[in-house]
Amino acid sequence: MRFVLFTHSIVADWNHGNAHFLRGVLSELVARGHEAIAYEPADGWSRRNQSIEPGGAAAMLRFGERFPGIVARTYDASLDLDQALDGAGVVIVHEWTDPAMIAAIGRHRARTGSYVLLLHDTHHRAVSAEAEIAALKLDGYDAVLAFGEVLCHIYRARGWGRRVVCWHEAADTRLFGPMPQVEKSGDLVWIGNWGDGERASELNEFLIDPVARLGARAEVYGVRYPADAIGRLSRSGLGYRGWLPNADAPSVFARHRATVHVPRRPYRERLVGIPTIRVFEALAAGIPLVCAPWQDSEGLFRRGRDYLTAANGEDMARQLRSIFADSALARSLARSGRETILARHTCAHRVDELFGLLSDLGVTRQSVPRPELVS
Repeated sequence: MRFVLFTHSIVADWNHGNAHFLRGVLSELVARGHEAIAYEPADGWSRRNQSIEPGGAAAMLRFGERFPGIVARTYDASLDLDQALDGAGVVIVHEWTDPAMIAAIGRHRARTGSYVLLLHDTHHRAVSAEAEIAALKLDGYDAVLAFGEVLCHIYRARGWGRRVVCWHEAADTRLFGPMPQVEKSGDLVWIGNWGDGERASELNEFLIDPVARLGARAEVYGVRYPADAIGRLSRSGLGYRGWLPNADAPSVFARHRATVHVPRRPYRERLVGIPTIRVFEALAAGIPLVCAPWQDSEGLFRRGRDYLTAANGEDMARQLRSIFADSALARSLARSGRETILARHTCAHRVDELFGLLSDLGVTRQSVPRPELVS
């Protein structure tokens, strides 16, 4: 079956964590014998910014080597949808896609009826920019894939989409796994972006202050850090390393003894239960994880076994100190976290879930679907 994806970017991951998950899903589809074609805007924000990072353009050129089988294409306003969607069995459109393109694909689906059409939402705009999501034209879409039950509830309550299904992100275990051959050269690593000030105070409390308190060897990777934040990192002993290609993240995790999860404020306060992609990836990589306050309301993981929690900065320092001092605790956390990922949260699990939805919509794994829209 031919799967066609419209996304902000598949080849660039600059401030675009959803690319991690989608690469894993498309790789899994290819491994199962399906076609995977990803369209992204030629002038996309992530592509533009990554292209000027040291090594950024080279990483995009290596995309085909690191993710073989995924066909990546760019488009602009002249895109011919009849041609782009010819032979498609399933089309998935990410909510970051330009609203005009979302509407155009919906009209194309309504006119042709030749594929299943799904919207994929992995962001907090449903609560932080509600009017923008409410304005999306979803009449031609068969279902919405939302990355948490709380987001599903919002879509259903607002009447956005004819069907809404929870589809969590997950770890690409083709990429993320333990690397015991890599020597530990640091204590703590944080891989994450600054995030428009959505977690500035939280990063001070749960990352910068604990590192200074412990005198830990620590590194920070990510983008959009303002100069004053970089200065605070440096003064607290954290080396700021800038943008990191996600394909290199497993080896960075492997060089460190622990990492932390510091959720953005919208996920802590309004979209509770939705972890960042880094939680899945860190646990898959087998690195001990300590989380700032975050409510795992859907029971995705086993608190206290897969990860530790910290109520405040002092507690974060205490938990990290325990991991650094107790190798048995560190090994247990790493083993348990990866066990949960392999049991429940790989991209292969999500592809199984996707095919479950497609089966409910009357699509077999071999067929090219022609479902009827229900008005």
